[in-house]
Amino acid sequence: MDSLSGISVFALVAETRSFSEAGRVLGVSPSAVGKSVARMEERLKVRLFHRSTRHIALTPEGEKFLERCRRILCEVEAAELELSEATDAPHGKLRVSLPRYSGLFEQAIAGFMRQYPEVELDLDFTDRMVDVIGEGFDAVVRTGEMDDSGLKRRRLGPFRRILAASPDYLRRHGVPRRASDLMQHACLHYRYPSTGRLEKWPLKLGPGAQAPELPLTLVCNSVEMRIFLALGGQGIVCLPDFTIRKELASGKLQAVMEERTRGNGTMWALWPASRHASPKLRVFIDYLAQHLFA
Repeated sequence: MDSLSGISVFALVAETRSFSEAGRVLGVSPSAVGKSVARMEERLKVRLFHRSTRHIALTPEGEKFLERCRRILCEVEAAELELSEATDAPHGKLRVSLPRYSGLFEQAIAGFMRQYPEVELDLDFTDRMVDVIGEGFDAVVRTGEMDDSGLKRRRLGPFRRILAASPDYLRRHGVPRRASDLMQHACLHYRYPSTGRLEKWPLKLGPGAQAPELPLTLVCNSVEMRIFLALGGQGIVCLPDFTIRKELASGKLQAVMEERTRGNGTMWALWPASRHASPKLRVFIDYLAQHLFA
């Protein structure tokens, strides 16, 4: 059991790259974590980490040892879950990172809390890319192409990115019919916080055609600000359909160039591949998959 405890501490330090962060998660001091790792290194007669005053990094031996440790811990976790799932209702803290899309998650989160009152949700709404393991998240919800082999994933639902503007703006400036028309319009752009790049608008182009350089009337990293400006007649905006569902239904915003866009997307739930999905995480993902795009 002492060896298993040491393996757990080592794996947590390897994931967080920090004695102090591992200690915070475990509820012990950084020195206690450091001593546990030192005892394991002494027993194995090998150095597992390179240490400096600011950083720690796995040695080649540590990388190899971590792979085995993850498999061991996954087996232990799976065995514990098999014994507990039959009798235990989902409970405990669940830390999840979600995108800051307005109007999408509120109803689903409220419904989940009513159905699973023993699960304590710790939700971080952000548009930046997060380190799922390093920052201690149980899961993240994100859109786009997912190619991280260290994460498992489940599809939560599809959505469409559309171009929209207020009827007042379109009366004053005309309705764009093709990509080149957009060069004569005010365009409200989104900048990705993680990369600083502008989001590309999903325009259908003819064979060999180049995407037009759209006017940079506004660039920001806020969905809410662009919706506000579009409602005020300040320009055309590109957004996921679920962020402006009510505005489209009420006629406050109008979709344009629908036949000239190809903006289908997918929302995913992702969690570390090295971890068995706990009951609380499994019911949370199941609930989002059933209710998010219902």
